[in-house]
Amino acid sequence: MNSNLSIIIPAFDEQARLGETIKKILSFVKRENLVTELIVVDDGSSDATSEVAKKTVAEFPDIKTNVIRYEENRGKGYAVRKGLQASTGEIALFSDADLSTPIEELPKLVEPIRRGEFDVTFGSRALDRSLIGTRQPWRREQGGKVFNLIVRSATGLPFWTRSAASKHLICRNFVRFWT
Repeated sequence: MNSNLSIIIPAFDEQARLGETIKKILSFVKRENLVTELIVVDDGSSDATSEVAKKTVAEFPDIKTNVIRYEENRGKGYAVRKGLQASTGEIALFSDADLSTPIEELPKLVEPIRRGEFDVTFGSRALDRSLIGTRQPWRREQGGKVFNLIVRSATGLPFWTRSAASKHLICRNFVRFWT
């Protein structure tokens, strides 16, 4: 059975926080009664990331899950691609293991795609601050600003980048083209 939505979490050495993240995501999926699959991709972690993922997803037997692991660390892009290739959803979302964009924000990204308004949507902290429902802790926001200042100073780029903080939601057709 195909899912309507695939949620992919690329993870590298995330045993400390991954269990709580998976619980938050799957609790939200269950509470909202979503037809969703969760795919965790362990990008060659040297810790117990895969074991934590397997143990935590087992607590939600009614939700389709998959834990993918490979031995060599290949990078986040490779992990996301592996997750997308394994996904069955019409729409795919990927989010970092720190869940810096709260899962409760998911409808704001998914619904415009479902309505056919967009093929791709992005969640970003670079938006109008008044549009953000759940804000990051003050230190994290300020840390991002300092990082961006350093990047701009070192590279001479004329714009602020939030790409590391962005969470991406991708239309399934785009995923097929990309992979």
